Amino acid sequence: MAGLEAAPVLAVGAGPLPEWAETIRRKYLGGEASIFILHGNIFDRVLSNGRLWELTDFLAHCVLWQSRERILHLDPTRGVRALKGKAEHLLEAPADGDWLAALESSVIGGSDKLALIVSYASSLMPAGDESFLSSHDRLNAVRLHRWSLDPALAAKDNIVFLLSESLVELNARLLSNPRIAAVEVPLPDFATREAAVKHVDPDASPSDAARLAQHAAGLRVIQLCQLLTPATQSTPDDAARTALIQQLLGSSKDADERARKLATLTQGMAVEDIRHLINPEKPAADAAPVDEYAEVLQVLHRRKREIIERECSGLIEFVESSHDLSAVGGNEAIKAELMQVAHAIKTGETNRVPMGMLFVGPMGCGKTFVAKAFVKSSGLSAVTLKNFRSKWVGSTESNLEKVLSMVKSLGPIIMIIDEGDRSFGAGSEDGDSGTSSRIIARLKEFMSDTDNRGKVLFILMTNRPDKLDIDIKRAGRLDRKIPFFYPEDVAAVEASVLALAKRYRFSLQAVETSMLERLVGYSYADIEAVMLMANDLAQTAQTAEISLATLEQAITDYLPNRDRRMVEFMELQAVLESSRRSMLPRKYRELSEEALQLQIKQLRLELRL
Repeated sequence: MAGLEAAPVLAVGAGPLPEWAETIRRKYLGGEASIFILHGNIFDRVLSNGRLWELTDFLAHCVLWQSRERILHLDPTRGVRALKGKAEHLLEAPADGDWLAALESSVIGGSDKLALIVSYASSLMPAGDESFLSSHDRLNAVRLHRWSLDPALAAKDNIVFLLSESLVELNARLLSNPRIAAVEVPLPDFATREAAVKHVDPDASPSDAARLAQHAAGLRVIQLCQLLTPATQSTPDDAARTALIQQLLGSSKDADERARKLATLTQGMAVEDIRHLINPEKPAADAAPVDEYAEVLQVLHRRKREIIERECSGLIEFVESSHDLSAVGGNEAIKAELMQVAHAIKTGETNRVPMGMLFVGPMGCGKTFVAKAFVKSSGLSAVTLKNFRSKWVGSTESNLEKVLSMVKSLGPIIMIIDEGDRSFGAGSEDGDSGTSSRIIARLKEFMSDTDNRGKVLFILMTNRPDKLDIDIKRAGRLDRKIPFFYPEDVAAVEASVLALAKRYRFSLQAVETSMLERLVGYSYADIEAVMLMANDLAQTAQTAEISLATLEQAITDYLPNRDRRMVEFMELQAVLESSRRSMLPRKYRELSEEALQLQIKQLRLELRL
């Protein structure tokens, strides 16, 4: 590229460039492109040289200033302004409103060493069917395409930045052009968040700054700074100040007179300062040290979840569980498997972490409960992906990119998708012109990205794995298939009953084996329903303990799921999908592949599936 040897293109003012800016520098110096699309976290602030910059100002003052003679900024709603140098006639809006046409003489035919930054580029060159775009929209895309191929742009050492939050909102003509480079501005990583914490609170110790930065994963710099910046304290008026001091003095001697005098002395003071002055709290000498950031972390967690769930348009929801795996009765092999995965994630042993796990088994076998209990036991954050197929139909795929970017920044994290056969069912387009197909293809791509191993763990649950797109079940996306079954013997039933009694704090008499045998073959959900019915009967009889007679009555009265053939079909599907024979019930461990397929075929015919 001409002119690069004579003068560096992207000279840095003071301090290192973020990695994404270094990427731009390398690509420009390597002659790959002179037009760059910056997408992703473009509305955040960039911390540099001891201050927070908007992206446009950061590009101008910290990246381009030393090497550019002119820097222009185009905002479609405000026109062109000169960030450096003179904008001349370009400050006046063109008669036809075509800013890019008016700027072409400067970018291509006039100035040397010029930088043009275009905000909200998707409003000038939007995506969509060409036949539905306005002539301005179509011509703007063609004009940028032509600029990228024009040797004059590189010869004059000029550079153009297009800012758009989502790539899919831009005209496809730009995205397919090899001379236009797209560079993602990511959500802040740990080091960036830690620097932001120190910027807001210079007195924070290194350990406290690191702790706050760790808990702020997923937040933008501007959001983190807003949460950590103390709100301006209000100063009450004379009447409110007097009333507050009277309340603090209580019924002490001459309280009213003292309150009037103190109200005069405390003019201009904030409420908390007045409280501390009038009634300071003196901690005991042996009191434990106060963690001044404990309350901050609580507020940070609450606000972080609200912000992220809102930004992701309600398509993800954080998982909260009040029970850990100790509340799960039986399933010892499954619990051990899950905790091994959690340990590998925490210790960074990514080669022992699957890309994803498939929880498969009939309804009521505890898949969802175990997944949520695993979240609490592992100590990892988790989100659920909610009904994305139906919610995203008719909208752009930009929401999906925002969700995936957010999830990746939160890592290590568990992403739970319940009823996966509905989300990833094979062959369904839902009449949405292929939107669902494109979304699912992007999700598959994300699930198989090896950079996410150990950072994003997918857990997909279904009772009908035969309805899943076969491509989603392959190794590299869902590496481990964990089968769930109903309790197969008295020991498993007893473990479930005792776990339920502990979870609900039931007082229960020692249960006889003969009674438990009647529950073999029931689902875990059925056993829970029996226990809740027995407790209700005990409460009605005003007894504090569930007696054997009460439990017997509940077992006799309760009617379990009657569709045994469908349950058997789902169990056989779980056997077929299982990745480990040792996790199967004894009755299925020696079942040959041929016999299994034959039974499934017969049940399909019988159930007309």
